Amino acid sequence: MRHVLQQIHRRGFVARLFGGTAATALTSRVHAQTPAPVPCQVGPAPHPKGPLVWMDMDQIEIDAAYDQRFYAPMGYQISKREASQSEAARARLGEPLRFAYGPSEIETLDVYRARKPNAPIFVFIHGGSWLGGSARNNAFAAEMFVNAGATFVVLDFIDIKAAGGDLRIMAAQVRSAIAWVCRNAASFGADAGRLYIGGRSSGAHLTGVALVTDWEKAFGLPPDIIKGGICSSGMFDLKAVRISKRSAFVKFTDEMEEAMSSQRHLDLLRAPVVLTYGTNETPEFQRQSRDFAAAANAAGKSVELIEAPNYNHFEMGESFGNPYGPSGRASLALMKLPILA
Repeated sequence: MRHVLQQIHRRGFVARLFGGTAATALTSRVHAQTPAPVPCQVGPAPHPKGPLVWMDMDQIEIDAAYDQRFYAPMGYQISKREASQSEAARARLGEPLRFAYGPSEIETLDVYRARKPNAPIFVFIHGGSWLGGSARNNAFAAEMFVNAGATFVVLDFIDIKAAGGDLRIMAAQVRSAIAWVCRNAASFGADAGRLYIGGRSSGAHLTGVALVTDWEKAFGLPPDIIKGGICSSGMFDLKAVRISKRSAFVKFTDEMEEAMSSQRHLDLLRAPVVLTYGTNETPEFQRQSRDFAAAANAAGKSVELIEAPNYNHFEMGESFGNPYGPSGRASLALMKLPILA
């Protein structure tokens, strides 16, 4: 009997031994046949260097430097997430108040009211390469500001194609919206004396333009209606942008380039400004923020430059909704609001 049991145990051991060996060999073969994922291409594809058109860049490189897809290839997933986060914010805060600030259908804005009266105001100017974007899909930061004690206002305004390629029409609507908020703040329980503005990407460009507005001359308002501004990943001198493929939809003229380059009008900058950008952004979007900060500092203006390590362009914009993210934290600090109310 003992001999029979020994034979059974021996046969089981051999079966397990060879079965395990076979399984290991099969697994190794499967793994060997599965290639590693291909990394995303970051920056323009390798190409023969062409004639220089801007600094050390050829046309392919400058075009890529003003097209976020080349440096944040998964960025539009973040844009979709912002839209869903905006829906979630409305589910918790309730639908915003909706007001018209101008005569055309698009000239409207959404107001997410603070829980207490006489609250400071943050006006958010969305990005989208000047081509698109909406107040509805850019409410993702509303909850952070409301929880911190501020009223959050987000604008709708014309896109560049509907404006016939003229950035000045877009800027005029943004300025009109800010003036409307200043004049009507009391109607929605906010304090016009604590009005701040901010934007991301092309919205940061428009924020910069708004910051150098002569409010007294254009609207009959005090020159210092804006108490502070934050520009995340913006463009502040349009010379290089004009050389890029964005000139296919922006109908640049010398007059437009001059008027819409906020860095050239720093004599009109009266409010403190914060500039944020990420180290994973395009080389031009990094340079634009650094150059604006340097020029503002040289002009004796109040300016702070924040470089966020390992953030790409879309992540910088999304961080407006995060009190611990670079743009969210900087916004609250600018407004002297607590990170946690």
